[in-house]
Amino acid sequence: MGKTYERIDGRLREFIEQQPVFFVATAPLAAHGHVNVSPKGRSGTLAVLDELTLAYLDFGGSTAETIAHLRENGRVTLMWCAFEGPPTVVRVHGRGEPVFRDDPRFAGLIGHFPPEADGAGLRAVVLVAAERISDSCGFAVPFMDYRADRELHAQHFGRKSDEEFGAYCEGKSHVGTSLDGLPALPLPLPPRPG
Repeated sequence: MGKTYERIDGRLREFIEQQPVFFVATAPLAAHGHVNVSPKGRSGTLAVLDELTLAYLDFGGSTAETIAHLRENGRVTLMWCAFEGPPTVVRVHGRGEPVFRDDPRFAGLIGHFPPEADGAGLRAVVLVAAERISDSCGFAVPFMDYRADRELHAQHFGRKSDEEFGAYCEGKSHVGTSLDGLPALPLPLPPRPG
């Protein structure tokens, strides 16, 4: 039987922090808009800041749907599945906010992540304020073995200077605006704080 929780602590926090991948779901307000689900999994890029606040690092990619939806309405769900051990699924429903590189909070938030997690291609830190925390059985989730992180994403963006990364973002049709035309990543990309 599933349960709801007042806070992210103890066993629940440990479960979240041990999972190598999680999923982020968002949607625009428009009924005809595109619902988005994104996998996240680079090691060290998720942090439980306190019992009701999480943050994760948002890196470059071919779209910025999550950022656009959060800017429009803030609704977000994070989900973790146990692919080994006891069958468990944990969801955090809440309000999310992208903190961009020119935001005065950006540098302080980066301090919550290990230095090796911060890398080339970082667009924003996404803050999530939990409103509903729950778990459920993961009886239908398959067992899968984690081997290692894929290095391709970090290597690809690691070959680009920050200026080249900015040009990459500007060259993508759905990074500055979403699939539904919502404002997404601010362009030109703000420089990283020095």
